[in-house]
Amino acid sequence: MDAIFDRGAPPPCPAPFNLAAYVLHHARDLGDKTALAVISPSAADRWSYQRLEAAVLGTARGFVAEGLQPGDRLLMRLGNSVEFPLTFLAALAADIIPVPTSAQLTASEVAKIITEVAPKLIVAEDGVAVPENAPCPVLPAEALTEMNGLEPAEYAMGDPERPGYIIYTSGTSGQPRAVTHAHRAIWARRMMWEGWYGLEESDRLLHAGAFNWTYTLGTGLLDPWTRGATALILDSGVTPDQLGALMKDHEATLFAAAPGVYRKLLRTPLPALPALRHGLSAGEKMPDGIRSHWEEATGTPIHEAFGMSECSTFVSSSPAHPAPTGTLGYPQKGRRVAVLGEDGPVNFGEPGVLAVSRRDPGLMLGYWGEAEETAERFSGEWFLTGDHVSLAKDGAVTYLGRTDDMINAGGIRVSPIEIESVLNAHPDIAESAAAEVEVKADTTVIAAFYVSSGEIDQDALQAYASEKLAAYKVPRIYVRLDALPKSANGKLARKLLREDYEHSH
Repeated sequence: MDAIFDRGAPPPCPAPFNLAAYVLHHARDLGDKTALAVISPSAADRWSYQRLEAAVLGTARGFVAEGLQPGDRLLMRLGNSVEFPLTFLAALAADIIPVPTSAQLTASEVAKIITEVAPKLIVAEDGVAVPENAPCPVLPAEALTEMNGLEPAEYAMGDPERPGYIIYTSGTSGQPRAVTHAHRAIWARRMMWEGWYGLEESDRLLHAGAFNWTYTLGTGLLDPWTRGATALILDSGVTPDQLGALMKDHEATLFAAAPGVYRKLLRTPLPALPALRHGLSAGEKMPDGIRSHWEEATGTPIHEAFGMSECSTFVSSSPAHPAPTGTLGYPQKGRRVAVLGEDGPVNFGEPGVLAVSRRDPGLMLGYWGEAEETAERFSGEWFLTGDHVSLAKDGAVTYLGRTDDMINAGGIRVSPIEIESVLNAHPDIAESAAAEVEVKADTTVIAAFYVSSGEIDQDALQAYASEKLAAYKVPRIYVRLDALPKSANGKLARKLLREDYEHSH
Protein backbone atom coordinates (compact mmCIF):
# COMPACT_ATOMS: atom_id res chain seq x y z
CA MET A 1 0.00 0.00 0.00
CA ASP A 2 1.38 3.43 -0.99
CA ALA A 3 2.74 5.48 1.90
CA ILE A 4 0.53 8.55 1.40
CA PHE A 5 -1.28 10.15 4.30
CA ASP A 6 -3.99 12.75 3.69
CA ARG A 7 -5.44 14.80 6.60
CA GLY A 8 -7.92 16.63 4.37
CA ALA A 9 -7.71 19.96 2.56
CA PRO A 10 -7.07 23.15 4.54
CA PRO A 11 -9.62 25.96 4.30
CA PRO A 12 -8.78 28.39 1.48
CA CYS A 13 -6.85 31.53 2.34
CA PRO A 14 -9.04 34.66 2.25
CA ALA A 15 -8.54 37.14 -0.57
CA PRO A 16 -7.55 39.92 -0.69
CA PHE A 17 -4.97 39.25 2.01
CA ASN A 18 -2.02 40.79 3.79
CA LEU A 19 0.21 38.79 6.14
CA ALA A 20 0.77 41.64 8.61
CA ALA A 21 -2.92 42.54 8.72
CA TYR A 22 -3.77 38.94 9.51
CA VAL A 23 -1.13 38.62 12.26
CA LEU A 24 -2.38 41.81 13.94
CA HIS A 25 -6.12 41.39 13.35
CA HIS A 26 -6.71 41.08 17.12
CA ALA A 27 -4.88 44.33 17.92
CA ARG A 28 -7.86 46.67 18.11
CA ASP A 29 -9.90 44.25 20.21
CA LEU A 30 -7.09 43.37 22.64
CA GLY A 31 -5.82 46.94 23.04
CA ASP A 32 -3.64 47.10 26.15
CA LYS A 33 -2.99 43.35 26.42
CA THR A 34 0.74 42.57 26.26
CA ALA A 35 1.60 41.28 22.79
CA LEU A 36 5.38 41.18 23.26
CA ALA A 37 7.73 41.29 26.21
CA VAL A 38 11.48 41.23 25.60
CA ILE A 39 12.68 39.93 28.96
CA SER A 40 15.87 39.76 31.01
CA PRO A 41 16.61 39.22 34.73
CA SER A 42 16.64 42.98 35.27
CA ALA A 43 13.89 44.32 33.01
CA ALA A 44 11.13 43.66 30.50
CA ASP A 45 10.31 45.81 27.48
CA ARG A 46 6.55 45.35 27.04
CA TRP A 47 4.52 46.20 23.98
CA SER A 48 0.72 46.14 24.00
CA TYR A 49 -1.21 45.03 20.92
CA GLN A 50 -2.35 48.60 20.33
CA ARG A 51 1.16 49.98 20.58
CA LEU A 52 2.57 47.19 18.40
CA GLU A 53 0.13 47.74 15.53
CA ALA A 54 0.53 51.54 15.67
CA ALA A 55 4.33 51.19 15.48
CA VAL A 56 4.12 48.67 12.62
CA LEU A 57 1.86 50.88 10.52
CA GLY A 58 3.83 54.03 11.35
CA THR A 59 7.04 52.29 10.29
CA ALA A 60 5.34 51.10 7.11
CA ARG A 61 4.60 54.72 6.24
CA GLY A 62 8.22 55.56 6.98
CA PHE A 63 9.49 52.89 4.57
CA VAL A 64 7.25 54.26 1.83
CA ALA A 65 8.61 57.74 2.56
CA GLU A 66 12.12 56.31 2.05
CA GLY A 67 11.08 55.54 -1.53
CA LEU A 68 10.32 51.84 -1.23
CA GLN A 69 7.58 50.44 -3.45
CA PRO A 70 5.62 47.17 -3.42
CA GLY A 71 7.88 44.26 -4.38
CA ASP A 72 11.11 45.99 -3.32
CA ARG A 73 13.36 43.99 -0.98
CA LEU A 74 14.36 45.28 2.45
CA LEU A 75 17.36 43.56 4.03
CA MET A 76 17.16 43.22 7.82
CA ARG A 77 20.45 43.32 9.80
CA LEU A 78 18.95 43.27 13.28
CA GLY A 79 19.45 41.33 16.50
CA ASN A 80 16.96 40.12 19.12
CA SER A 81 15.36 43.50 19.64
CA VAL A 82 11.82 44.74 19.13
CA GLU A 83 12.99 46.46 15.94
CA PHE A 84 13.15 43.03 14.30
CA PRO A 85 9.43 42.17 14.30
CA LEU A 86 8.48 45.83 13.76
CA THR A 87 10.58 45.97 10.59
CA PHE A 88 9.39 42.59 9.35
CA LEU A 89 5.69 43.32 9.75
CA ALA A 90 5.96 46.96 8.64
CA ALA A 91 7.53 45.91 5.36
CA LEU A 92 4.83 43.32 4.77
CA ALA A 93 2.10 45.79 5.66
CA ALA A 94 3.33 48.03 2.81
CA ASP A 95 3.83 45.07 0.40
CA ILE A 96 7.61 45.43 0.65
CA ILE A 97 9.51 42.10 0.85
CA PRO A 98 11.55 41.78 4.08
CA VAL A 99 14.67 39.60 4.08
CA PRO A 100 15.57 38.74 7.70
CA THR A 101 19.13 37.50 8.22
CA SER A 102 21.22 36.21 11.10
CA ALA A 103 22.98 38.91 13.09
CA GLN A 104 26.01 36.56 13.20
CA LEU A 105 26.71 36.78 9.47
CA THR A 106 29.94 38.43 8.41
CA ALA A 107 30.12 41.38 6.03
CA SER A 108 31.28 39.11 3.19
CA GLU A 109 28.35 36.74 3.76
CA VAL A 110 25.96 39.67 3.75
CA ALA A 111 27.51 40.96 0.55
CA LYS A 112 26.58 37.71 -1.17
CA ILE A 113 22.99 38.04 -0.01
CA ILE A 114 22.88 41.63 -1.26
CA THR A 115 24.00 40.43 -4.68
CA GLU A 116 21.31 37.75 -4.72
CA VAL A 117 18.25 39.71 -3.59
CA ALA A 118 19.24 43.30 -4.58
CA PRO A 119 17.62 45.15 -1.67
CA LYS A 120 16.51 48.76 -2.05
CA LEU A 121 17.11 49.44 1.66
CA ILE A 122 19.08 47.89 4.53
CA VAL A 123 17.91 48.41 8.12
CA ALA A 124 20.91 47.82 10.40
CA GLU A 125 21.47 47.72 14.12
CA ASP A 126 24.72 49.07 15.53
CA GLY A 127 27.30 46.30 15.78
CA VAL A 128 25.67 44.03 13.17
CA ALA A 129 27.88 43.57 10.12
CA VAL A 130 27.04 45.40 6.91
CA PRO A 131 29.47 45.62 3.96
CA GLU A 132 31.20 48.92 3.38
CA ASN A 133 29.96 50.80 0.35
CA ALA A 134 26.65 48.91 0.25
CA PRO A 135 24.87 49.47 -3.09
CA CYS A 136 21.73 50.84 -1.40
CA PRO A 137 20.93 53.12 1.54
CA VAL A 138 21.54 51.80 5.07
CA LEU A 139 18.99 52.99 7.63
CA PRO A 140 20.17 52.88 11.26
CA ALA A 141 17.79 50.99 13.52
CA GLU A 142 17.55 54.08 15.72
CA ALA A 143 15.64 55.82 12.94
CA LEU A 144 12.77 53.38 13.42
CA THR A 145 11.87 55.04 16.72
CA GLU A 146 10.80 58.19 14.91
CA MET A 147 8.97 56.19 12.25
CA ASN A 148 6.96 54.38 14.94
CA GLY A 149 5.08 57.57 15.68
CA LEU A 150 4.15 58.45 12.11
CA GLU A 151 0.53 58.45 10.99
CA PRO A 152 -0.45 54.80 10.46
CA ALA A 153 -0.39 53.53 6.90
CA GLU A 154 -3.15 51.37 5.45
CA TYR A 155 -2.49 47.66 4.97
CA ALA A 156 -1.72 46.87 1.33
CA MET A 157 -4.17 44.09 0.51
CA GLY A 158 -3.72 41.83 -2.50
CA ASP A 159 -3.38 38.34 -3.92
CA PRO A 160 -2.39 35.89 -1.14
CA GLU A 161 -0.11 34.16 -3.68
CA ARG A 162 2.13 37.19 -4.19
CA PRO A 163 5.66 37.15 -2.67
CA GLY A 164 5.63 38.13 0.99
CA TYR A 165 9.09 37.55 2.49
CA ILE A 166 12.41 35.83 1.84
CA ILE A 167 14.12 33.68 4.45
CA TYR A 168 17.47 31.92 4.10
CA THR A 169 17.88 28.21 4.76
CA SER A 170 20.46 27.26 7.39
CA GLY A 171 22.74 25.69 4.77
CA THR A 172 23.77 22.79 7.00
CA SER A 173 23.52 20.39 4.06
CA GLY A 174 24.71 22.70 1.32
CA GLN A 175 24.62 26.29 0.13
CA PRO A 176 22.06 28.49 1.92
CA ARG A 177 19.20 29.39 -0.40
CA ALA A 178 16.81 32.32 -0.46
CA VAL A 179 13.37 30.82 0.14
CA THR A 180 10.52 33.00 -1.10
CA HIS A 181 7.22 32.67 0.74
CA ALA A 182 3.84 34.04 -0.25
CA HIS A 183 1.65 36.14 2.04
CA ARG A 184 -0.56 33.06 2.43
CA ALA A 185 2.23 31.18 4.27
CA ILE A 186 0.92 32.58 7.57
CA TRP A 187 -2.52 31.11 6.87
CA ALA A 188 -1.00 27.60 6.83
CA ARG A 189 0.31 28.07 10.36
CA ARG A 190 -3.24 27.83 11.73
CA MET A 191 -2.82 24.05 11.35
CA MET A 192 -0.09 24.13 14.02
CA TRP A 193 -2.25 25.68 16.73
CA GLU A 194 -4.01 22.40 17.45
CA GLY A 195 -1.64 20.05 15.60
CA TRP A 196 1.43 21.07 17.60
CA TYR A 197 1.09 23.81 20.21
CA GLY A 198 -2.33 23.52 21.75
CA LEU A 199 -2.11 27.33 21.50
CA GLU A 200 -4.76 29.46 23.22
CA GLU A 201 -5.33 33.21 23.51
CA SER A 202 -4.46 33.01 27.20
CA ASP A 203 -0.99 31.53 26.56
CA ARG A 204 2.35 33.17 27.31
CA LEU A 205 4.84 31.53 24.94
CA LEU A 206 8.55 31.91 25.67
CA HIS A 207 10.85 31.14 22.74
CA ALA A 208 14.63 30.93 23.25
CA GLY A 209 15.86 31.47 19.70
CA ALA A 210 17.17 34.11 17.32
CA PHE A 211 14.47 36.12 15.56
CA ASN A 212 15.80 35.45 12.06
CA TRP A 213 15.18 31.70 12.40
CA THR A 214 11.83 30.62 10.92
CA TYR A 215 11.16 28.57 14.06
CA THR A 216 11.46 31.64 16.30
CA LEU A 217 9.83 34.05 13.88
CA GLY A 218 6.77 31.85 13.40
CA THR A 219 6.40 29.98 16.68
CA GLY A 220 7.77 32.70 18.94
CA LEU A 221 6.17 35.81 17.44
CA LEU A 222 3.72 35.50 14.55
CA ASP A 223 1.62 32.61 15.84
CA PRO A 224 1.05 34.01 19.36
CA TRP A 225 -0.01 37.35 17.90
CA THR A 226 -2.28 35.76 15.32
CA ARG A 227 -3.92 33.82 18.17
CA GLY A 228 -4.08 36.84 20.47
CA ALA A 229 -1.57 35.38 22.96
CA THR A 230 1.55 36.92 24.52
CA ALA A 231 5.04 36.37 23.07
CA LEU A 232 7.96 36.32 25.51
CA ILE A 233 11.39 36.73 23.92
CA LEU A 234 14.81 36.77 25.57
CA ASP A 235 16.83 39.96 25.52
CA SER A 236 20.38 39.65 24.23
CA GLY A 237 22.77 38.55 26.93
CA VAL A 238 20.40 36.17 28.72
CA THR A 239 22.28 32.99 29.60
CA PRO A 240 20.85 29.43 29.79
CA ASP A 241 21.20 29.29 33.57
CA GLN A 242 18.82 32.30 33.82
CA LEU A 243 16.11 30.74 31.67
CA GLY A 244 14.36 28.76 34.37
CA ALA A 245 13.86 31.77 36.63
CA LEU A 246 12.59 33.84 33.71
CA MET A 247 10.06 31.15 32.80
CA LYS A 248 8.80 31.17 36.37
CA ASP A 249 8.80 34.94 36.88
CA HIS A 250 6.95 35.62 33.61
CA GLU A 251 4.56 32.69 34.04
CA ALA A 252 5.36 31.07 30.70
CA THR A 253 2.73 28.50 29.78
CA LEU A 254 4.63 27.19 26.74
CA PHE A 255 8.39 27.01 26.19
CA ALA A 256 9.94 26.59 22.74
CA ALA A 257 13.57 25.96 21.83
CA ALA A 258 15.93 23.75 19.85
CA PRO A 259 17.24 20.59 21.56
CA GLY A 260 20.63 22.22 22.19
CA VAL A 261 18.98 24.95 24.27
CA TYR A 262 17.14 22.35 26.33
CA ARG A 263 20.47 20.61 26.96
CA LYS A 264 22.09 23.82 28.26
CA LEU A 265 19.01 24.78 30.28
CA LEU A 266 18.97 21.44 32.08
CA ARG A 267 22.55 21.79 33.31
CA THR A 268 21.27 23.85 36.24
CA PRO A 269 18.37 22.97 38.56
CA LEU A 270 15.02 24.33 37.41
CA PRO A 271 12.58 26.04 39.77
CA ALA A 272 9.02 24.83 40.05
CA LEU A 273 7.09 25.96 36.95
CA PRO A 274 3.41 25.72 37.88
CA ALA A 275 2.20 27.70 34.86
CA LEU A 276 4.08 25.60 32.28
CA ARG A 277 1.93 23.12 30.31
CA HIS A 278 4.58 21.68 27.98
CA GLY A 279 7.69 22.34 25.91
CA LEU A 280 7.99 22.60 22.13
CA SER A 281 11.00 21.46 20.12
CA ALA A 282 12.05 21.73 16.48
CA GLY A 283 15.17 22.28 14.40
CA GLU A 284 16.68 18.80 14.86
CA LYS A 285 15.74 15.47 16.42
CA MET A 286 15.24 15.68 20.17
CA PRO A 287 17.53 13.14 21.93
CA ASP A 288 15.65 10.76 24.21
CA GLY A 289 17.95 11.58 27.14
CA ILE A 290 17.14 15.29 27.01
CA ARG A 291 13.42 14.57 26.72
CA SER A 292 13.51 12.29 29.77
CA HIS A 293 15.55 14.80 31.80
CA TRP A 294 13.06 17.58 30.98
CA GLU A 295 10.07 15.46 31.93
CA GLU A 296 11.71 14.55 35.24
CA ALA A 297 12.67 18.17 35.98
CA THR A 298 9.37 19.83 35.04
CA GLY A 299 6.70 17.12 35.04
CA THR A 300 5.67 18.26 31.54
CA PRO A 301 6.12 16.65 28.12
CA ILE A 302 7.95 17.99 25.08
CA HIS A 303 6.01 18.04 21.82
CA GLU A 304 8.34 17.84 18.85
CA ALA A 305 7.72 19.07 15.31
CA PHE A 306 9.41 18.52 11.99
CA GLY A 307 9.62 21.18 9.33
CA MET A 308 11.91 23.19 7.14
CA SER A 309 12.40 26.72 5.85
CA GLU A 310 10.56 25.78 2.65
CA CYS A 311 7.39 24.63 4.42
CA SER A 312 7.75 25.40 8.12
CA THR A 313 6.51 22.64 10.47
CA PHE A 314 3.90 20.19 9.19
CA VAL A 315 4.51 16.94 11.15
CA SER A 316 4.25 17.11 14.93
CA SER A 317 3.26 15.73 18.28
CA SER A 318 0.59 17.63 20.16
CA PRO A 319 -1.25 17.59 23.50
CA ALA A 320 -4.32 16.20 21.72
CA HIS A 321 -2.38 13.61 19.69
CA PRO A 322 0.98 12.75 21.33
CA ALA A 323 3.66 11.12 19.21
CA PRO A 324 4.31 7.40 19.73
CA THR A 325 7.73 6.70 21.24
CA GLY A 326 10.50 7.02 18.66
CA THR A 327 8.45 9.04 16.17
CA LEU A 328 8.09 12.73 15.32
CA GLY A 329 4.31 12.62 15.41
CA TYR A 330 1.65 12.94 12.75
CA PRO A 331 0.94 15.16 9.72
CA GLN A 332 -1.19 18.03 10.96
CA LYS A 333 -4.84 18.29 9.98
CA GLY A 334 -5.02 19.79 6.48
CA ARG A 335 -1.66 18.32 5.38
CA ARG A 336 -1.00 15.68 2.72
CA VAL A 337 2.38 13.91 2.77
CA ALA A 338 4.02 10.91 1.12
CA VAL A 339 7.18 8.84 1.43
CA LEU A 340 8.81 8.38 -1.97
CA GLY A 341 11.37 6.00 -3.43
CA GLU A 342 12.91 6.01 -6.91
CA ASP A 343 9.69 4.73 -8.48
CA GLY A 344 7.14 6.71 -6.51
CA PRO A 345 5.53 6.12 -3.12
CA VAL A 346 7.02 3.26 -1.09
CA ASN A 347 4.93 0.98 1.13
CA PHE A 348 3.95 1.95 4.65
CA GLY A 349 6.80 1.20 7.04
CA GLU A 350 9.50 1.39 4.36
CA PRO A 351 12.15 4.14 4.30
CA GLY A 352 12.06 6.86 1.71
CA VAL A 353 12.11 10.62 1.15
CA LEU A 354 9.42 12.65 2.88
CA ALA A 355 7.38 14.74 0.43
CA VAL A 356 4.71 17.42 0.86
CA SER A 357 1.84 18.05 -1.53
CA ARG A 358 2.05 21.14 -3.71
CA ARG A 359 -1.39 22.12 -2.43
CA ASP A 360 0.01 22.96 1.02
CA PRO A 361 -0.50 26.71 1.63
CA GLY A 362 2.70 26.79 3.71
CA LEU A 363 4.88 25.64 0.83
CA MET A 364 7.33 28.17 -0.60
CA LEU A 365 6.88 29.89 -3.94
CA GLY A 366 10.46 28.92 -4.79
CA TYR A 367 14.10 29.84 -4.36
CA TRP A 368 14.61 33.49 -5.27
CA GLY A 369 16.16 33.76 -8.74
CA GLU A 370 16.80 29.99 -8.96
CA ALA A 371 14.11 28.48 -11.19
CA GLU A 372 16.11 25.35 -12.03
CA GLU A 373 16.98 24.60 -8.40
CA THR A 374 13.32 25.12 -7.48
CA ALA A 375 12.15 22.70 -10.17
CA GLU A 376 14.59 20.04 -8.93
CA ARG A 377 12.81 19.90 -5.58
CA PHE A 378 9.46 18.96 -7.14
CA SER A 379 8.27 15.64 -8.55
CA GLY A 380 4.75 15.74 -9.91
CA GLU A 381 2.44 16.57 -7.03
CA TRP A 382 5.22 16.47 -4.47
CA PHE A 383 7.83 18.76 -2.98
CA LEU A 384 10.85 16.68 -1.93
CA THR A 385 12.10 17.62 1.53
CA GLY A 386 15.40 15.72 1.32
CA ASP A 387 14.68 14.02 4.67
CA HIS A 388 14.60 10.26 5.09
CA VAL A 389 11.62 8.86 7.05
CA SER A 390 9.22 5.97 7.29
CA LEU A 391 5.45 6.34 7.55
CA ALA A 392 3.17 4.05 9.56
CA LYS A 393 -0.38 3.29 8.42
CA ASP A 394 -1.76 5.48 11.21
CA GLY A 395 0.30 8.43 9.94
CA ALA A 396 3.11 8.37 12.52
CA VAL A 397 6.37 9.57 10.97
CA THR A 398 9.74 8.15 12.06
CA TYR A 399 12.69 10.37 11.22
CA LEU A 400 15.81 8.65 9.85
CA GLY A 401 17.98 11.66 8.94
CA ARG A 402 18.74 13.91 6.03
CA THR A 403 19.00 11.99 2.76
CA ASP A 404 22.50 13.34 2.25
CA ASP A 405 23.43 12.35 5.83
CA MET A 406 22.39 8.73 5.42
CA ILE A 407 25.26 6.24 5.74
CA ASN A 408 25.88 3.46 3.25
CA ALA A 409 27.19 0.55 5.33
CA GLY A 410 28.09 -2.27 2.96
CA GLY A 411 25.13 -1.46 0.74
CA ILE A 412 22.72 -1.01 3.65
CA ARG A 413 21.47 2.49 4.42
CA VAL A 414 21.92 3.43 8.07
CA SER A 415 20.54 6.48 9.86
CA PRO A 416 23.25 8.37 11.77
CA ILE A 417 20.64 9.18 14.41
CA GLU A 418 20.37 5.51 15.34
CA ILE A 419 24.11 5.37 16.04
CA GLU A 420 24.08 8.70 17.86
CA SER A 421 21.24 7.61 20.13
CA VAL A 422 23.36 4.70 21.34
CA LEU A 423 26.51 6.76 21.85
CA ASN A 424 24.63 9.59 23.58
CA ALA A 425 23.46 7.10 26.19
CA HIS A 426 27.09 6.39 27.18
CA PRO A 427 27.62 7.87 30.67
CA ASP A 428 30.80 9.74 29.64
CA ILE A 429 29.55 11.19 26.32
CA ALA A 430 27.83 14.59 26.28
CA GLU A 431 26.84 14.45 22.61
CA SER A 432 27.91 12.69 19.43
CA ALA A 433 27.62 12.66 15.66
CA ALA A 434 28.03 9.81 13.19
CA ALA A 435 29.11 10.24 9.59
CA GLU A 436 30.41 8.24 6.66
CA VAL A 437 34.03 9.22 5.90
CA GLU A 438 36.40 8.21 3.13
CA VAL A 439 39.58 6.54 4.44
CA LYS A 440 41.03 5.74 1.01
CA ALA A 441 39.90 5.82 -2.58
CA ASP A 442 36.46 4.22 -2.90
CA THR A 443 36.51 3.04 0.71
CA THR A 444 34.32 4.58 3.39
CA VAL A 445 33.63 3.66 7.00
CA ILE A 446 31.43 4.94 9.79
CA ALA A 447 33.13 7.47 12.05
CA ALA A 448 31.81 8.61 15.42
CA PHE A 449 32.67 12.08 16.69
CA TYR A 450 31.95 12.73 20.35
CA VAL A 451 32.27 15.31 23.09
CA SER A 452 33.33 14.18 26.56
CA SER A 453 35.12 15.56 29.61
CA GLY A 454 38.09 13.25 29.02
CA GLU A 455 39.45 10.63 26.68
CA ILE A 456 37.51 7.35 26.49
CA ASP A 457 39.30 4.08 25.83
CA GLN A 458 38.67 3.27 22.16
CA ASP A 459 38.39 -0.49 22.68
CA ALA A 460 35.87 0.01 25.46
CA LEU A 461 33.85 2.38 23.27
CA GLN A 462 33.93 -0.12 20.42
CA ALA A 463 32.71 -2.87 22.76
CA TYR A 464 29.96 -0.62 24.09
CA ALA A 465 28.67 0.16 20.59
CA SER A 466 28.96 -3.48 19.51
CA GLU A 467 26.65 -4.49 22.33
CA LYS A 468 23.87 -2.20 21.14
CA LEU A 469 24.26 -2.00 17.36
CA ALA A 470 24.32 -4.49 14.52
CA ALA A 471 27.89 -5.08 13.31
CA TYR A 472 27.40 -3.09 10.11
CA LYS A 473 26.25 -0.06 12.16
CA VAL A 474 29.18 0.00 14.58
CA PRO A 475 31.63 2.87 13.96
CA ARG A 476 35.16 1.92 12.98
CA ILE A 477 36.67 5.29 13.90
CA TYR A 478 36.16 7.32 17.11
CA VAL A 479 37.23 10.96 17.32
CA ARG A 480 36.97 13.09 20.46
CA LEU A 481 36.23 16.80 19.86
CA ASP A 482 35.87 19.80 22.14
CA ALA A 483 32.59 20.63 20.40
CA LEU A 484 30.54 19.47 17.42
CA PRO A 485 30.17 21.93 14.53
CA LYS A 486 26.71 23.49 14.34
CA SER A 487 24.95 26.19 12.41
CA ALA A 488 23.88 29.50 13.95
CA ASN A 489 20.53 27.84 14.64
CA GLY A 490 22.10 24.94 16.52
CA LYS A 491 21.75 22.30 13.82
CA LEU A 492 24.42 19.63 13.64
CA ALA A 493 26.68 20.05 10.57
CA ARG A 494 27.58 16.44 9.72
CA LYS A 495 28.81 17.48 6.29
CA LEU A 496 31.43 19.74 7.88
CA LEU A 497 32.54 16.88 10.15
CA ARG A 498 33.09 14.66 7.13
CA GLU A 499 34.95 17.33 5.21
CA ASP A 500 37.22 18.29 8.13
CA TYR A 501 38.10 14.68 8.88
CA GLU A 502 38.88 13.79 5.25
CA HIS A 503 40.91 16.96 4.81
CA SER A 504 43.07 16.20 7.86
CA HIS A 505 43.66 12.52 7.13
